[in-house]
Amino acid sequence: MAEVQVQEKGGKGGKVRSKKHNARVDMTPMVDLGFLLITFFMFTTTFSKPNIMDMKLPAKPDKNQQVKDPEIDLSNAITFLLGKDNKMYYHQLDQNGLTDPGKLAETTLDSEDIAKVIATAKSRAKRPDIFTVIIKPTDDSTYENFVDILDEMAITKTDHYGIGEVKPWEKTVYDQKVGNK
Repeated sequence: MAEVQVQEKGGKGGKVRSKKHNARVDMTPMVDLGFLLITFFMFTTTFSKPNIMDMKLPAKPDKNQQVKDPEIDLSNAITFLLGKDNKMYYHQLDQNGLTDPGKLAETTLDSEDIAKVIATAKSRAKRPDIFTVIIKPTDDSTYENFVDILDEMAITKTDHYGIGEVKPWEKTVYDQKVGNK
């Protein structure tokens, strides 16, 4: 470590003064202590754990067991297509029923509108106990709209909902509806 050396001024006579020693503090042990403390706190701190949502998958069937494709009654489900300009489109139809853009209803992402649409669709369902909301973001939608609709699922206490990809036949009708030809 570097030191500053002060030279004494020699006088010709007079009083003899005692030498003043400069106070010098060696900071090397303090730096060592600092690094030890940093290391200690790094090892003892619990790092934040990522929040992970559990995904429940169905059990795999036995190899000998034949599995029938389930018949899905779309009256027990509603499909939301997230579009551009903070608009959302919805339907309760399958590929054969959704051929006309007029059958693709439009609404905003307003909380009251979404709750009203879900309540109406649930009341039309044959089995409201298994009513499911299917959310399908299009390429035109924003991440903010996607998060908003997921928040609405919690607000409206919709327990059964899923996220899917837009099917080609839905994309065709959506493009016709918004004019993206």
